Amino acid sequence: MKNKDSILVENNHNPILFNVVLWVITFIVLLLNFSENKIPKTIDYIYTSSFIITIIVPVVLNLYIFIPFLLKKEKYYLFLIIFTLNIVVFTQLNIWFFNYFIDYLFPDYYFISYHSNTKLITFFTIFLVVTTLIKLAEDWFYFNKKEKQELKIKNQQIQAQLSSLRSQINPHFLFNSLNVIYALAIEKKEETKDAIVKLSDVLRYVIYDASTPQVTLKDEIKLLNNYIEFQKFRHRESEKIKFSYNVINDDYTIYPMLLLPLLENSFKYGIKGNIVDIFININLTQKDDEITFYIENNYVEELLNKDNDYSGVGIVNIKRNLEIVYPNKHEFTISKSKNTFVVVLKLFNNEN
Repeated sequence: MKNKDSILVENNHNPILFNVVLWVITFIVLLLNFSENKIPKTIDYIYTSSFIITIIVPVVLNLYIFIPFLLKKEKYYLFLIIFTLNIVVFTQLNIWFFNYFIDYLFPDYYFISYHSNTKLITFFTIFLVVTTLIKLAEDWFYFNKKEKQELKIKNQQIQAQLSSLRSQINPHFLFNSLNVIYALAIEKKEETKDAIVKLSDVLRYVIYDASTPQVTLKDEIKLLNNYIEFQKFRHRESEKIKFSYNVINDDYTIYPMLLLPLLENSFKYGIKGNIVDIFININLTQKDDEITFYIENNYVEELLNKDNDYSGVGIVNIKRNLEIVYPNKHEFTISKSKNTFVVVLKLFNNEN
């Protein structure tokens, strides 16, 4: 997104329309003032038109040179000095030359000065300050409108990205899950019904619940439990799959589909093949505004390198998802040793 200064300078300001409106209003106000609220005469129109000419130059200099090149570039002290000199110089020029100027141009009319020197200085000061504020107000109005439009577009893009990332549940999980249920059904095991229920709970969450902006930790823990319990139907050494959690506030909310992809990867790449000493340790903690999700599983580099497909819910998508929903409010670390693979995700400062 553009910064404020660039947006203000690149405002869609229409100088012709702006100045026509400004000087028409100024002319009407001055005309009423110079004619003392009576029906204006020809001499009043001439005087008002001539007087406005002496104001146009300092105002245009201020609006189109001093404000863009000094004030908006944060050269405040220099702007203040130039702004003051602008008032002093053109007020003094008015005092010195204006009466002679109109007397020379219009010799058939007798003009009377409507203002003392002090009033002229005050008038020029007020007029330049007011026109400056009008210009800045116009710029800020444009900036706020532009910012809202950009935020709306950015939010739509984020939601589209999130929808895409959430929908990318690993198809291997679905195929493997159906194979597990098929195998249980062939063997007519009692666990078949339980496996179907666990799988349906996981799919219901992924398809429906994950479409909401945020979910509670209670629901997220239920999802992880259902996923783990279903996976245990596939693995004989299910007692080596451990999940613990310590949550102070189970109504604490997070964005959905952040934890499940990490858990899925631990099963996909940790428990595979004829690996000995398989294990998965999962721990979830929440305290104050910090959540820590820790996963440790066995690791065999040769097997992992043979299947380095991180499509769908891969690490790249996980990082992309985190950058979208927790920009600068998360830590995501991966570490590995000879036999273990550890992933730690920390989330901070969620708005609850």
